[in-house]
Amino acid sequence: MKTIQAYRFALDLTPGQEWAVYAHAGAARVAHNWALARVKAVLDQRAAERTYGVSDDQLTPAVSWSLPALRKAWNAAKPEVAPWWGEVSKEAFNTGLDALARGLKNWADSRKGKRAGRPVGFPRFKSRRRTTPSVRFTTGAIRVEPDRKHIVLPRLGRLKLHESARKLARRLEAGTARIMSAAVRRDGGRWHVSFTVEVERAERTPDRPGSVIGIDVGIKHLAVLSTGELVPNPRHLATAQDRLRRLGRALSRKSGPDRRTGRRPSKRWQRAAYAGRWPRSVNPARHQSVRPGPSHRKAGLPTVCSLERTER
Repeated sequence: MKTIQAYRFALDLTPGQEWAVYAHAGAARVAHNWALARVKAVLDQRAAERTYGVSDDQLTPAVSWSLPALRKAWNAAKPEVAPWWGEVSKEAFNTGLDALARGLKNWADSRKGKRAGRPVGFPRFKSRRRTTPSVRFTTGAIRVEPDRKHIVLPRLGRLKLHESARKLARRLEAGTARIMSAAVRRDGGRWHVSFTVEVERAERTPDRPGSVIGIDVGIKHLAVLSTGELVPNPRHLATAQDRLRRLGRALSRKSGPDRRTGRRPSKRWQRAAYAGRWPRSVNPARHQSVRPGPSHRKAGLPTVCSLERTER
């Protein structure tokens, strides 16, 4: 049985490598904003012409926002728009164009009623400060090094990991996995790489055929099983807030920098400034707790039911 699985690892980048990743993420943002401005200008022009009573056959020709069309238009304009385009991988520009093509398609399908769920708004321009830096690679040299502590990505070269990639490496060496893409993203104050992998898994037979279990996910308890077992909620946010208060009190007692007097921050102040990075660890911790859930308790059960809340 083939399935798609993601492997995520923290990166240990040098200053030069971090600059290169930022450059690729910026290139994706530039391509996205350029293509969005082009599409938006044509849509606004056609809307204005309709208010003047121009017939449909005389309107400004519409532009296609499919990925191949956006890529073709970008390749023709990039020497003028981005004369530095040769310094980064073509996958960087493809990242921004692909995100825009998906966003425009979702917006169009939502307007026509072809897409279920909430209405999808028109794509927005990506800001340098507010946009999470990310870039995705689908072609080129993407592999895990034999030492399992380094990976290779196109144009970025050999990057060191904070942890071992042995789980992914074992499957690649056994021939039961194939890397489809790799995405580099800054999240939680550090860089991560996520591999999208096609994995060949063996069919699992239930240990207890015919058994059924219900799982109710909540807040007071992370999960309540139909057997009566309660899975406690780790409450990472409350723990982090307590830790943040202690770090804040410690920071207030240290000597910080002063531009007027030229005072340099004390080493203890620099150490206490860690409080600014502490909240970033809350989201990964909560994600790690909620994502697996009580999966280890439901292993071997053929039927697992999720109990949803009903409105009365």
